[in-house]
Amino acid sequence: MDPSETNMLEPAGHSQRGSVSSSAVRHSEVLIYLVNNSVIQLSVESLSSLTAGELGRTVREALRLPDQAHEVFSFWLISPFLELQLKPKHCPYKLCRQWPDLLYRFTKCSADEIVHDEPTLQYRKNVFFPKSKEMQIQDDGILRLLYEEAKCNILEGRYPCDLEDCLQLGALACRIELGPFDQEQHNVAFLRGKIDTLLPAHLCKKHGGLLAAFRSRGARQQSYEEMLLESFRQLVEAAACEETEALKLLYHQYLQKCHILLYYGSAMFTGQIDKPVQSFLQRNGRKPVTIAISLDGVSVMDSKEKCVLLTLCYHELSWEYTSSEDEDTDDILWLEFDGEEEGAVVNKLLKIYSKQAELMSGMIEYCIDFNGASETTPPPAPAQDAVVAKPPRPKEKRGKLKRQNSVVCNQIHQLLTIDYVEEGKEIKRVKPKRAASFFTRQVSQGPASYSTVAVSETLEQG
Repeated sequence: MDPSETNMLEPAGHSQRGSVSSSAVRHSEVLIYLVNNSVIQLSVESLSSLTAGELGRTVREALRLPDQAHEVFSFWLISPFLELQLKPKHCPYKLCRQWPDLLYRFTKCSADEIVHDEPTLQYRKNVFFPKSKEMQIQDDGILRLLYEEAKCNILEGRYPCDLEDCLQLGALACRIELGPFDQEQHNVAFLRGKIDTLLPAHLCKKHGGLLAAFRSRGARQQSYEEMLLESFRQLVEAAACEETEALKLLYHQYLQKCHILLYYGSAMFTGQIDKPVQSFLQRNGRKPVTIAISLDGVSVMDSKEKCVLLTLCYHELSWEYTSSEDEDTDDILWLEFDGEEEGAVVNKLLKIYSKQAELMSGMIEYCIDFNGASETTPPPAPAQDAVVAKPPRPKEKRGKLKRQNSVVCNQIHQLLTIDYVEEGKEIKRVKPKRAASFFTRQVSQGPASYSTVAVSETLEQG
């Protein structure tokens, strides 16, 4: 994300070390990483005072990208523990020197991990570049970088996706990287050695294993290579055109399919949520989650299972952030949304424990302000086969709720929430859909302001 909006990344006067070459010499070597693991090595002057905006011009020249890339991409400092998007005014060198302090403040890293962690400087998609503008891009260099980043996030499970959609995306990747389908060359054996670069490894493992073997005893099931080959074969080629133009169309198709996911282009954060009580032993504990925040909304995903637990557009939620006075205790991001419990309409509160709660709260607030200041185009009409009972979400446009075991549908049963109902002395709802909220922080829907509902009793876990 771009946490500087909350003034959290202003360079400190004290710095400890750097992850880029020393600025003691006038010319310094800087390594810029792309999502596809390729590296750009640049020789720059005055590294200690070089801003991300200035470095961006050098990178665009090296990659031969047009000036439009300046708003599409940003620099990120990335490590296994923390991901931060930089503003053009930030100095990457100074923030690298400040990295141990940022890890101490926003992660649970041990002292040893803080000492040894080294961030990489990556050139990635800007969180605040809207999806609608992506579809207007015609430069093949920009489109290629966006495609490679989206594909990487699909393969790594950062963008949870159902098998059916993964096969369609994999088929598009086959066409982009292997050329038009050739029945003599493109066969199961050919794809077998490339399957890990075309389909998410975790998804293939999840659908395989011992249980799948028992299920398939009666009839032979297709392998992933066979299913991908069939999807590749069924791809409809565009009207006769040059390969360069055909690739642009394919890039757009791949990105457009990823745009359906609410968490496409998100900034990712880490946290934990309470598990529902399981079994008669009343054991619960906490579940590690990834929180994805984009211009479209907030998603909470199971970090281990690579599936969505909750997705909310901004008009569907209220939120609050509470800090802990104890350094050893996590801060909390609260998400409130409408739900149903035993047939009754309730407000649900999800409690997310995270050292990055302050960053997430700032990100949500900035995204809402950004959307309010921008003229956004209306979302496309939902597909005919989709049943939309609430304001449409990307996954509902495709009728995802009809799929069994979908990894992109809300799984409220896996969340331990606090519920508010119109009974007793607990919080009362004035009327449904965000009209009454425990929190005042939410999307404004007009001149009328929200009223905070008073709490008269200790809230019970639901």
